[in-house]
Amino acid sequence: MREKVSFTSAGVACAAWHYPGTNGGCVVMTGGFAVTKEPGTDRFAEQFAAAGFSVLAFDHRNFGESAGAPRQVAQVRDQLEDWRAAIAYAKTLPGVERVAIWAFSLPGGYIVQLASEDLGVSAAIAQSANVDGPTVTRHASRYQSPGSALRLIGRALLDVAGGWLGRPPRLVDLAGPTGTVALLNTPDAQLGSEILSPGNRYPDWQQSVAARSVLPAVFYRPAKYAPHARCPILYVVCQDDKSALAAPTLKAAATTSKAQVLQVPGNHYAPFTTAHEQVVETELSFLSRHLVVSRTPQAR
Repeated sequence: MREKVSFTSAGVACAAWHYPGTNGGCVVMTGGFAVTKEPGTDRFAEQFAAAGFSVLAFDHRNFGESAGAPRQVAQVRDQLEDWRAAIAYAKTLPGVERVAIWAFSLPGGYIVQLASEDLGVSAAIAQSANVDGPTVTRHASRYQSPGSALRLIGRALLDVAGGWLGRPPRLVDLAGPTGTVALLNTPDAQLGSEILSPGNRYPDWQQSVAARSVLPAVFYRPAKYAPHARCPILYVVCQDDKSALAAPTLKAAATTSKAQVLQVPGNHYAPFTTAHEQVVETELSFLSRHLVVSRTPQAR
């Protein structure tokens, strides 16, 4: 059972699903950079809730059922602000005593930064996380043609200028084959639509993003926050990840004092497919260890 709720972030109403729990722990979740809450979290949220955890799965502003305009514009700083508001709201939910945060891909990098802040978070899960935008972008460029790379940069710059003038966003697809203008042309990125929304299960998910969103993401490097994490972080690393890369994440984990690392074979989306059972089992064990409040029976 879940219910629609909303909270406010910088005056913008963010829509969320709330799964009530029974064990005192709450997991705050969101989808990818431009992935809405249902395709991005449903499969994990349902299993966390079945294990007794509360879940708050939300849409970033400008996406999905959340308010905000212009639509499909993803700014790192704004999405981080939405996360802070979501964490604060989660603490007000009935029965919640401890909060964890969970995300994958670029927002998986947000997890590392948020874990370094004084937000009262007890645990964090960074799954298939992009923790080093410049390194990941250099690698991803191998799958772009020179022409499509130039067109993407040009569209991003035009969209930035258009934003200053109040014009509607120029959109790019989240993924596409080499030679097309898309946020990513990596092989595993091209699998995202069918893996996250098999058979078009989530037809309302608009699989595009404003081109002006590309440049802030390219330069975002949350790995620098890893040494300052205030809570334990579970890094779920896919060994053949072409979209977020394993090496930068393993390097970040090595600098995190309370890190746990799970490496699984497969690509960026392995936690949703071939490695799903192993990943969920490890994540539930991690959450139980850090979120579930043990209660000592009172003496009679």
